[in-house]
Amino acid sequence: MMKKKAQGLSLTTIIVAAVGLVVLVILVAIFTGRMSLFGLGISKAARTELASLKLDYGQCHPSRGMESLFTNALDDAEDEAAKAEVTNQFERAISSCKSQTQDTCDAHTPADYSGVTCVWG
Repeated sequence: MMKKKAQGLSLTTIIVAAVGLVVLVILVAIFTGRMSLFGLGISKAARTELASLKLDYGQCHPSRGMESLFTNALDDAEDEAAKAEVTNQFERAISSCKSQTQDTCDAHTPADYSGVTCVWG
């Protein structure tokens, strides 16, 4: 009778490969999670800036679409000068909306935000 030797990968090799795969998956999860947290931090900064600017709102104020354009532009700004310009444009839009009456508010489009109107309320 001949004894057959097991062929293929040893149990140790399979265990090492499985542990390596788990470590790789964990590393990928950590790094992709950290990258998304960085993006959330930028968006939080834009939302915080928007919240502080909302304190100046009047009855007629920028619409959600205009607010979204502002936060996206603020996230995309590469330096402090660009962020200041985006903020100044939105402040001008707030002022422009504030100067409208209830009759003209919904049809008013501030200069820096074409295609987006103010809202009353």
